[in-house]
Amino acid sequence: MTTKVLNVLFLCTHNSARSILAEAILNHMGRGRFKAYSAGSSPRDNQQPNPLGLQVLQQSGISTEGLHSKSWDEFGKPDAPHMDLVITVCDNAAGEVCPYWPGQPATAHWGYPDPSAGDGSDDQKLEAFRKTLHALKRRLDILISLPTEKLEKTLIQSTARELSKE
Repeated sequence: MTTKVLNVLFLCTHNSARSILAEAILNHMGRGRFKAYSAGSSPRDNQQPNPLGLQVLQQSGISTEGLHSKSWDEFGKPDAPHMDLVITVCDNAAGEVCPYWPGQPATAHWGYPDPSAGDGSDDQKLEAFRKTLHALKRRLDILISLPTEKLEKTLIQSTARELSKE
């Protein structure tokens, strides 16, 4: 008996920091049960993942291969993978009107401060990225440890929302 792989889309405004971290972490930890993606509501022209975020991922032994910034519009196309769960990881994206997601996935909001924001030194920003990585990892550890029956579509919505209170 095979278990369905659950597709999870992490959203942020620019798709350069928090959503990229979440995508990489879940793909690393997902044990073949999850396939993570990320996107932004309004990535800048030529947007790239934040180099400090990529550095923190690499230092944690998490692959950065294939990570790139993209618009959430890519996931509303007919040939896009259907999502089971869509999670906003920044307050700006949470407040925006999202596009129609094929398959009507469950949704949740897990707000995190932007580790790249502010005028701190690179060392301070690097530490902010580490803290964000660890906070995301704690929440994702709980998600991936849930039994398969808890991840069924009827329950994934409330489970994801409960995790937002962690």
